[in-house]
Amino acid sequence: MNEAASTKAKAIPINIDGLYEKHKTVHARTITGFFNSWRWAMVFFTQALFYGLCWFQWNGRQAVLFHIAERKFYIFGMVFWPQDVIYLAILLVISAYGLFLVTAVGGRLFCGYACPQTVYTEILMWIERKIEGERPARIKLDAQAMNPRKFRLKLLKHSLWLLVALWTGITFVGYFTPIKELLGEMASFRIGPWEAFWVFFYAFFLYMMAGFLREQVCKYMCPYARFQGVMFDPDTLIISYDPERGEPRGLRKKKATAEAAPLGDCVDCSICVQVCPTGIDIRNGLQLECIACAACIDACDQVMDKVGSPRGLIRYSTENALAKHYKPREILAHLLRFRTLLYTGILLAIIVAAAWSLGNRVPLKLDVLRDRSSLSREADDGRIENVFNLHISNTDEAEHRYSISVSGLDGIEIVGQRVLEIPAASSETVTLAARVEPGVGKKGSQQIFFEVRSEDRGQEQGQEREQISVREKASFFLP
Repeated sequence: MNEAASTKAKAIPINIDGLYEKHKTVHARTITGFFNSWRWAMVFFTQALFYGLCWFQWNGRQAVLFHIAERKFYIFGMVFWPQDVIYLAILLVISAYGLFLVTAVGGRLFCGYACPQTVYTEILMWIERKIEGERPARIKLDAQAMNPRKFRLKLLKHSLWLLVALWTGITFVGYFTPIKELLGEMASFRIGPWEAFWVFFYAFFLYMMAGFLREQVCKYMCPYARFQGVMFDPDTLIISYDPERGEPRGLRKKKATAEAAPLGDCVDCSICVQVCPTGIDIRNGLQLECIACAACIDACDQVMDKVGSPRGLIRYSTENALAKHYKPREILAHLLRFRTLLYTGILLAIIVAAAWSLGNRVPLKLDVLRDRSSLSREADDGRIENVFNLHISNTDEAEHRYSISVSGLDGIEIVGQRVLEIPAASSETVTLAARVEPGVGKKGSQQIFFEVRSEDRGQEQGQEREQISVREKASFFLP
């Protein structure tokens, strides 16, 4: 019995192909309109920042540079050190809450207008359209067997794609290694292994994801598409098809009889599907593949203009607005709900706190480390001596002269270097000794304080330079 059951189980066929959806190339149709203009404006804006900011100079250096080798992050007039990692955490929190707020209000607006995958896909698709033609020409070309013309067009297209990808990879690495240095090293074939790896790694993935995978990244790889539904509610603005107005859909016939069933405004032209970069039919309702690019809105509005129907068959709306027929003012009123107000309040509070912290940040850092070779020792003059290493970082964009002092025990004083000059955005470590008379305190560890103070309060560019100081505690050991 068991053997027969086992034989029967082995005979059951398993259709592996049925587990996966067969990929179909999406040939998106070109569209113009209000939302398309905004999308391209965001492409130009984001890429002007990305490609141009690394060339901008500030005080004789690259304005924005995350210098890994020097362990310094330069952002215009500010210099951040590894100790400032809290600001990176704050930036990530601000980005997260900003994304939550945008999603709660307008759905996947980030995906449709500012996501790097969307932006670079638009750029590579623009190149594709210029070389291979519009949608019908591209479909026809892909269906052909390889011939000299097809080979020439494909070669030109992929060559330009690779150039864009390579320059993007160079620009990306140029934010971590000075861009001029990087180009000089590449021109002389002296580029380091890590720079070379990241240039070609970034270029390869841009070429693959924006050139080949395209909508598959949004549909299968992007985690945002999977958890976006958690941040949606019935009052979130989404790309919506109005079925009450559009159904039943169908083409208008010039000689239609009076007895013919009335049709909705949708003429079933399928242009909304043809322009969709992810290849979905928005008339089937909200889908996780929708990136809120609004190309279908521009397409449908143009069709409505041609057939003489009002615009807005496909539009930005909410689930409640469609069901309850809200007017624009009512939609706007429902956008100001508890969730969006909470996100806005938290986001503003974090931004204000971060701005205040940056504005009051002291451009001087001090780390005190005890010399571990000995706890204490008796000096030549009979006093008790402890040795310390002071790591002083000048995070300002100007050179400073600093004085070092110590307090916390009666008669304690420094033996060694008390004054030093540190160049702009540099650090130095100084070793010095602190001495006290025997018997000034209890045996064991005593708390003392080192203070580093700038001594150059002169005039700087017509303004009086503020005196800056930091104070750090340490332990003085008495035998």
